[in-house]
Amino acid sequence: MSALPILDHDSSLPPVRSEQGRARILAVDDDPEVREIAIAALQTANYEPWPAASAEEALEILGDRGLPHLAIVDIRLPGLDGFALCEKIHEISDVPILVLTVVDKSETVVSTIERFAEDYMIKPFNPAELTARIGRILRRMGDFTYTLQPQIRVDEHLSVDFVQQRAIVNGRPLALTPTETKLLYILMRNAGKTVLTSLILRRVWAENEADENTLRVHIHRLRQKIEISPSRPRYVVTERGVGYSFIPPG
Repeated sequence: MSALPILDHDSSLPPVRSEQGRARILAVDDDPEVREIAIAALQTANYEPWPAASAEEALEILGDRGLPHLAIVDIRLPGLDGFALCEKIHEISDVPILVLTVVDKSETVVSTIERFAEDYMIKPFNPAELTARIGRILRRMGDFTYTLQPQIRVDEHLSVDFVQQRAIVNGRPLALTPTETKLLYILMRNAGKTVLTSLILRRVWAENEADENTLRVHIHRLRQKIEISPSRPRYVVTERGVGYSFIPPG
């Protein structure tokens, strides 16, 4: 295991791309004019826009298409608001979020960034600045194409559906808790690399105190669900004193 790369911070690789060659950007805003401006800017920058007028529509898109590379979310949305949507996205993944809103209160900005946003922009906005910020975030986050499909087939034994929060083990669906889902997402997003314990703790329990013992308990429970032999794991492997790795087939 020591030969695997060790990830202690977000990678600075070039922006990840979909099979069509473009990173997928979910853009959620109830203002059609804002959506049109965002779509045009994203297309000009060679991104693949996924526009949505509400949080509910955005969740339907995720269920149909899988996860995006990045989400742009307005805080003030009809029905389920932007905060709730961001929380739902982060229950199932570590997808980076850029908040785009008219709300410019400093306490809201600070709270949003601390809770779930990688960046925060105030409307009206400069389209070129929006795409520049997206590019910077994606370069920092690195390559996580492996975790984007609606259902990821790891091998003949295991598949994972992050949106539905479940693993499919030997054809049988097993529910994953939000913590197990996000933990597995972070490890699979960095498949083949050792992710430091400190980084996992920061990304999974951003707002709450957690320690290595807490992490070990959740790793144990996750292995009980997805491993053929939990005492001899083949997917989620421990690098003692360092962190954990998800080992892809081959």
